[in-house]
Amino acid sequence: MAASAPGAPAHRVALLAFPGIRAFDVSVITEVWGTDRTDRGAPAFDLRRVAADPATPVPMRGGMALLPDRTLDWLPRADLIVVPGLDDHLTPAPAPVLDALRHAHARGTTIAALCGGAFTLAQAGLLDGRRAITHWNLVDLLRTHHPHVTVVPDALFIEDDNIWTAAGTAAGIDLCLHLVRRSHGAEAAATIARSMVTAPFRTGTQAQFIEHPTPRADRDADTLAAVREHALRHLDEPLTVADLAAHAGMSPRSFARHFTAETGTTPLRWLLDQRVAAAQRLLERTDLPMPEVARRAGFGSEVTMRQHFASRLATSPRAYRTAFSTAPASASAPSSGTAGSNPIAR
Repeated sequence: MAASAPGAPAHRVALLAFPGIRAFDVSVITEVWGTDRTDRGAPAFDLRRVAADPATPVPMRGGMALLPDRTLDWLPRADLIVVPGLDDHLTPAPAPVLDALRHAHARGTTIAALCGGAFTLAQAGLLDGRRAITHWNLVDLLRTHHPHVTVVPDALFIEDDNIWTAAGTAAGIDLCLHLVRRSHGAEAAATIARSMVTAPFRTGTQAQFIEHPTPRADRDADTLAAVREHALRHLDEPLTVADLAAHAGMSPRSFARHFTAETGTTPLRWLLDQRVAAAQRLLERTDLPMPEVARRAGFGSEVTMRQHFASRLATSPRAYRTAFSTAPASASAPSSGTAGSNPIAR
């Protein structure tokens, strides 16, 4: 991971285009990496539409077409290659595209596929022996046509050997924002998410879909939303799942069942994810000492915070601060509102 420093080259992103790609995924990729938000503090990106033949518009469903601006020869310059999903998930990608993907992975370039884009990576052989995810309705199709892929049945996005795959539609947004967060920090991802009016922090381990609430569950949902808001306002306190259940007026077992049904993740995992996100923001925005960051994020100790950073972000708090800090010298943060930039998902 590396942060963008003033005057640093723009992060180079290649949108890989060929006939059959989904217009929605093209729009998501363009919205995240193709919109200039540097006036709001977001990093600079250099998004290129790469195709085998840049002189030929790439047709998409609905009468739309994408005009490429670079050939496949540009891919060695890319920091990230993003493959859109497909309208027909068995669409064969052109042989030069598959060869280019293989060479890019061999070079160590990060590759990400949205939704049915996993089928394209599988055609290239890049998912053989690796874990991958796609839309829940396409899991069996991917297993049938690519039996050497270890298909994960339920996640929003996953990574294996620098290859990222995502589930359908909104999960593509989640993966794109996660890749921004991974390369440029939580604040950069939050800036883009606010501009897109979407949630900046959904972890890849959440379920792809949640149960449809009944009228009774709707009332529970109001209660659970209030509980999540309460938790975000009191992250610096030693909250437990039992505490949150008591605040909701439920038994811990009933609370956990309703919470998971509504959010797609367990109360404990959600609480730990919010603590990590709060610590990320404090490390980026302030120069508070590590024990104080751990206290304000609710970890209790620097050791505990370091353990969760290692398991969730594969880095340490100190390394994260070195990479992503935007705080001026002697900056400090208020003692409350640590996690306030996360919307309360309903």
